[in-house]
Amino acid sequence: MIHWEEFTQTVAILWKGFGLTLYIGLWGIGLALIVGVSLALMRLSGNRLFSAFAFSYSTVFRGTPLLVQLFLLYYGVGMIGWVKDVPLLWWLFSDGTRTAILAITLNSGAYVGEVFRGGFQSVPKGQIEAAQSIGMSAWQCFKRVRFPLAIRQALPAYSNEIVIAIKGTSLASTIAVLELTGYARRIMSQNYAIMETFIIAGLLYLAINFSLLALVHLVERQLKIR
Repeated sequence: MIHWEEFTQTVAILWKGFGLTLYIGLWGIGLALIVGVSLALMRLSGNRLFSAFAFSYSTVFRGTPLLVQLFLLYYGVGMIGWVKDVPLLWWLFSDGTRTAILAITLNSGAYVGEVFRGGFQSVPKGQIEAAQSIGMSAWQCFKRVRFPLAIRQALPAYSNEIVIAIKGTSLASTIAVLELTGYARRIMSQNYAIMETFIIAGLLYLAINFSLLALVHLVERQLKIR
């Protein structure tokens, strides 16, 4: 049984990882949203090249584990010689935290793309035709009609992707990033209080996901989504 002093020390150390987990998760979620919406629009654009690219991207990233993608980016791409000669690429792949954000962005973006593709497809054609009939440009129609209606349809499913992305941050510990799981593994090897340490870590993950889901629920209420 863990003692009170060990408990407070464990919480204090895990709190350091909590911040990094939140940092990786929020960046990953934000960038994945951009990637996902772009992929959804490419799939529905009618351009065969764009549509084929989006389909291939989605198939590859949804069909392979996030852990494999993370290893390929960090130990594969990061070890290619010429990558070190390109400052931007070396900045990206030389740091485990940035590589973890990239992996989560690319992986989650594939799933978010499918969620938003369904959202865009659910927008009634009559709404789009009505917008076009009053002289809206393609951009105005997208901004005022298609995107708001697609968000209403996609938001419930999108909240699942947010939770999955946060849980995916735990894999960053496999490339030596000391986020929440990374610190938990380190503490476990020092105090041998495996159960207590990971229960605390699990509660911290739960706190992040609960907060984010509460925000999504708030947005749903604002949009009056049932």
